[in-house]
Amino acid sequence: MPGSLSNLPTSFADRIGGPLRARGAITTLQVNVGLACNLACRHCHVDSSPKRTAAHENLSTETAQRLLDWLARADSIDTVDLTGGSPEMNPSFRRMVSGARALGKRVMNRCNPTILVYRDAAGEEPYAWAPAFFAEHLVHVVASLPCYLEENVRKQRGVRAFPDSIAGLRRLNDAGYGRDPRLRLSLVYNPVGPSLPPPQAALEADYRRVLREEYDLEFTELWTLANMPIARWREDLARRGELEAYERRLVDAFNPATVDGLMCRGQVHVDSQGRVSDCDFNYALGLRTPGREDRYLWEIDPDALAGRDIRTGPHCFGCTAGAGSSCTGAIEAGNVG
Repeated sequence: MPGSLSNLPTSFADRIGGPLRARGAITTLQVNVGLACNLACRHCHVDSSPKRTAAHENLSTETAQRLLDWLARADSIDTVDLTGGSPEMNPSFRRMVSGARALGKRVMNRCNPTILVYRDAAGEEPYAWAPAFFAEHLVHVVASLPCYLEENVRKQRGVRAFPDSIAGLRRLNDAGYGRDPRLRLSLVYNPVGPSLPPPQAALEADYRRVLREEYDLEFTELWTLANMPIARWREDLARRGELEAYERRLVDAFNPATVDGLMCRGQVHVDSQGRVSDCDFNYALGLRTPGREDRYLWEIDPDALAGRDIRTGPHCFGCTAGAGSSCTGAIEAGNVG
């Protein structure tokens, strides 16, 4: 039931009535392959940018192979969720995709569509291979498009972000994405300002109408995600004097019906070095999985991750506000990962 910070527990665990635990089987391995990105978006919770190219922040060939070796003995894992940064910028990205597919795993790639038309200083397009590669390996492409209006995208991502996103999505359509039912293209909306996403189904209808009529673009579905008040987005809110009000909004909008569908309960997350967290947000905050703070994924038996305690904090209210915000969109809309 909605309330204010003054009459709600500050602890997320207290608010849900005890510790949060993973399900009896973990089905998704989420891998942040690195922080290198061609954009530096205002809302980015991992502070990705073109400057984040250091080796200790990006997946190496050796670590990629260790993750694949672990996947080979992780029978319950059916999905590998690759995120970043722009995952395609990592030299081990294709190795991870092809290796996971060879093991019979589904692969999801969280793609920033501007990377598909990115030009380097020499005028070359170093990632033009990506749409055909995705299609060859039946990768589920999750493409960020925070709004169908150019002005809103420009405010959040920069002057060229919207036209380049449209051009990138067109290349995905040309490769069959959003048209061939085997090639799933999920678009991702997140609010430009300090508000919760609108109802997912209604917004999807608006996206479909505008993108189809104005740009002749197709997609499979829309996922709505809330912005997490951490890292760059938190600093931006604080500068504008909106942080406290936004955090209060998330707590006041707590929805207990979303807890069962939280993404962290069915997955384990690893960073580019193989260190284990419960989700990408916890990774961004430096919060490791309880009891495994000093261990790498390949040092952990896959079955031991089922039913584990999940580290929570005030930021978790961002995933349980309103209809909820999962890696696969609004939780109450049936998208629970």
